[in-house]
Amino acid sequence: MSSTRLGLLFVSLAGILWGTGGLALEILRDHSSMSVLTVSAYRMLVAAVVLVAASFVLRRGPRLVALVQAHPVRAAVVGLGTGAYQALYFGSVATAGVTVATVVSLGLAPVLLAVVDLVRARRRTAARSTVRLTLVVGAALSGLVLVSAASGASAVGPRPVLGLLLAIASGSVYAATTALGGTLLASDGVDPLALTTVATTAGAVGLVPVALAGGGPFVTSDPTTLGTLAYLGVFTMALAYGLFYAGLRTTRSGAAVVATLLEPVTAAVAAAVVLGERLGPAGIVGSVLILAAVVGLEE
Repeated sequence: MSSTRLGLLFVSLAGILWGTGGLALEILRDHSSMSVLTVSAYRMLVAAVVLVAASFVLRRGPRLVALVQAHPVRAAVVGLGTGAYQALYFGSVATAGVTVATVVSLGLAPVLLAVVDLVRARRRTAARSTVRLTLVVGAALSGLVLVSAASGASAVGPRPVLGLLLAIASGSVYAATTALGGTLLASDGVDPLALTTVATTAGAVGLVPVALAGGGPFVTSDPTTLGTLAYLGVFTMALAYGLFYAGLRTTRSGAAVVATLLEPVTAAVAAAVVLGERLGPAGIVGSVLILAAVVGLEE
């Protein structure tokens, strides 16, 4: 398997893992009254602890130190950006509804990064690449709209204008964070595990105070809640972002973000299988379009 295809596989697996986060949140809501911000902070904190431990067990400490010494600001910005776009997204969900937040925040990022990829492409096949990339992004966005609409979360929140602005900010920060992370990995030979560890730790440092300011409860003894928080931190954060940054080494940032649209597809399928929610014809068509877009990313 070529490095490009392997990178795309890693990014796709990250999107699938992220897609299971919605189901985990539903389980948490049934067992705990923790706010979404508190859950997000725990998620990043657990991931940071796991990644720091893994870095030392795998003897990646020197690479971790080298990254902090060489690129402290950029690595911290990637982490803070990761925490920021999640907080902005959750704010958009609360004020504009899930559909608007999902379509705008997840849909804007691949468009912005596709434009960046086209500007950077200085080759004779630029025209052909433009048409191909336009078709891929168009199919992905169409699928995203259909999957989001089919999820049954079409209700508009209490402050739709503010929610729309928050979703735009979330998508923009997501795109910028992905582009910056990709630049670090491709240009400077940064170790993916080191970047994931430093970025996640910085994100936790930035998000925990915000969660504390938002109010409790912060502590629970419920085993289901504790297990779900551990799953979110280990699998949907530490492992998923490790795969994502490993994939970014050989995958264009625009293509990577399109691949991560497998997240809403996974979420919809998981809800249909576990919670008994109907995917419906629109959801099925949308899922097929996103899968076709991901396949179309291969050179």
